[in-house]
Order: sequence, then C-alpha cells, then structure tokens
Amino acid sequence: MILLLVALKIFVNKEEFSKLKIETFVKNIKTQYLYVLIILGVVVFHLVEVNVIDSNVTKLVGHDYADTVHIFENNIVYWFSQHWTPFLVYFFVTMYIAVYPFVLWFAPLYYLLFNKKESMKKLAYGLLLVYIITLPFYLFIPVTNVYTYYNIESPLENVIPSVEQFFYSTTTYNNCLPSLHTAVIILVTWSTYYTKNKKLLYFTMFCMVTVITSVLYLAIHWITDVITGVTIATGVILLLKKTMKG
Repeated sequence: MILLLVALKIFVNKEEFSKLKIETFVKNIKTQYLYVLIILGVVVFHLVEVNVIDSNVTKLVGHDYADTVHIFENNIVYWFSQHWTPFLVYFFVTMYIAVYPFVLWFAPLYYLLFNKKESMKKLAYGLLLVYIITLPFYLFIPVTNVYTYYNIESPLENVIPSVEQFFYSTTTYNNCLPSLHTAVIILVTWSTYYTKNKKLLYFTMFCMVTVITSVLYLAIHWITDVITGVTIATGVILLLKKTMKG
C-alpha cells in the first residue's frame, strides 16, 4: 500500500490525484472487466504451466535446445558473467527482481484507477497474444537459462539469498525462448504511451532498457531469447495497431 501511494505521488499530478475515488475505480473495473479477466487468466494459466504442465512436457520432449542456441551464439552472454561488477549486478538484479514486477502490477492498476481504457485494452490483448505465441516454445522447445547452462553461481541468489525459491515458482529454468520479460516490458511501455502520462512513460522506457539489458548482463537469457522476445512483441503491437481503433 505504501509503495502504491509513493508511486501515485510520483507519477500522478495533483489534479488527477484529487479526482481519485474508490467508486470510480470500482466502476472502471466493471466497465473493463473483460481486460481484467484476460490479464488474470494469462497470469493464472502461466502459473499452472510453470508448476504443473512444464515439467511433464519437458520429460516427453527429452531434449534441451540450449546446446543448439549455444552453437550459434558461442560464449557471448557467458562473457558478461566473467566481467560482473558488484554495483552493476546489484543494480540489474534490483531492476529484474523488484522493479520489473512492480511495473507489471502498477501499470494495469494505474489504468483502472484513472480510466485509461485504451491502455488497458492494448495491454490485455497484447499480453494474451504474446502468451499464445510463446507457449508452444516453452512447452516444446525448452532452453535452459545461461547461468544454469554454464553452471555459474546465480547472480540472483548472490544479491538476494533464497530468492530463487520464490522466483522459480513463477517461471522455470528452461522457459527462456523467447524472453517473456523482454516481450512484456515492451508491451507495458507501448500501452503506457496511450495514457499521455509522460512521467510514467519515461519510467517504463527506462525499465524497458534496463530490464532487457539485465537479462543479458546477468546471464539469464541468451541473445536469441531477447531477439525473439522483441520480434514477438513488435509483431503483436503492429497487429493490434492495424486491428484496433486508437
């Protein structure tokens, strides 16, 4: 609650903040319930996929495609792990573990609080399409993350001990191709553009750049993961621009 109030204070001007009412928020949820259900549905299904479906399908596939990705990329991402500096590791882990999740829940909440229907609509349908496209990759083309593949000590654990116990309840070691972090942060940034809130837009743009950088610098994703994440997000955005008004 404190974090929400601080964020509202930073990103919302006084005039807009003064119009904030619980009744309006409830009304916006009712009028935009479809978008809320889509986002919640994707989140719930993703958790089921990670904790129930993925391990069983991985056993059936019986192959890790990280070896194939490594043939093309060689040791490019691994190189970053050999040049980690404490400050940058702490910074990028913070962006990856703390700031990114904050942006994910704050953006749609902001859209609902201040009736940014167009942004909510674009985020909901964009997220649904991205997940539909990425799901077959996660199920049938498992790719182990970089630091696990090279048996490097986890940078996440070094900064926040025991964090992986929580982190890997929302993802898996081999759900890397494509990078969902990359695709989703691009979607959030794009949807934020339609709020006309420059402070929030600049913040999400900063997060987009740093989160994408973090997945490479921290040796979490392969370059191929990031490229496919960018490609999918860009394709979905272009599709929605053609099919949606506004």
